Amino acid sequence: MNSIKTAVLMAGLAGILMFIGGMVAGDRGIVMMFIVALGMNFFSYWFSNKLVLRLYNAQEVSAGSAPELYGLVQQLAANANLPMPSVYIIQTETPNAFATGRDPNHAAVAVTTGIMRMLNREELAGVIGHELGHVKNRDILIQTIAATFATAISFVASMARWGAMFAGGGRDDDRDGGAIGMLFAAIFAPIAAMLIQMAISRSREFMADRAGAEISGQPLSLARALQKISMGVERFPLTQTPTHNATAHLFIMKPFSGSGLASLFSTHPSTEERIARLQELARR
Repeated sequence: MNSIKTAVLMAGLAGILMFIGGMVAGDRGIVMMFIVALGMNFFSYWFSNKLVLRLYNAQEVSAGSAPELYGLVQQLAANANLPMPSVYIIQTETPNAFATGRDPNHAAVAVTTGIMRMLNREELAGVIGHELGHVKNRDILIQTIAATFATAISFVASMARWGAMFAGGGRDDDRDGGAIGMLFAAIFAPIAAMLIQMAISRSREFMADRAGAEISGQPLSLARALQKISMGVERFPLTQTPTHNATAHLFIMKPFSGSGLASLFSTHPSTEERIARLQELARR
């Protein structure tokens, strides 16, 4: 099923880029963005995991350089009957974690220094179990492709804004039409990037929570971890940049502070509902 979803997502994202290209530069823009989309589909499948890790300056660690973390991931991967993923650490106080890679044989798990300081071993095991749940459920390819395309669409939006300011050449109506197209693309592209994130179903987070509880064997530890992460993100949120916004859905929890109306468009379910489900799982 996820293979079909991945193919549909790739086609839909290519269509968005081509639409933006058409608004900015007509038929020539459509052809140009079609070529870009083909290249990005190829790149996303093979290399998007490395791009995402590089965006966050994640550093790979080994059993020698981070024995406790590496050993914990190794133990949980064995519990889940998964190949050992690569392990990365991100230097930031924001407590969070994500998994990436095109399949379980090419997976990576990244955790922040903030989450390692905040959680005890059992709670961290629940978080890593959650990420391995994404690996086991084969969510990570579709999530990483969405992050790559959303980043590209945000970049196109920035280019369109600058292009609208300096559009010129040809007749006045051509110039005006091009500027209007660029402005439309500048407005439309960020919305498209947000919709891409929301297309990554919130139900996958519930499934990964359940898998994480089963892999670690401690649903209440994961529930406590989610509560601590939520409080930690409020204290140490990531800065909202186009890149961070486009990759927010990869993390175990939304890495930005804030609630209210913004939560309606969140890439994650509410922390309270996730905790309630884990508590019910523990009771059963």
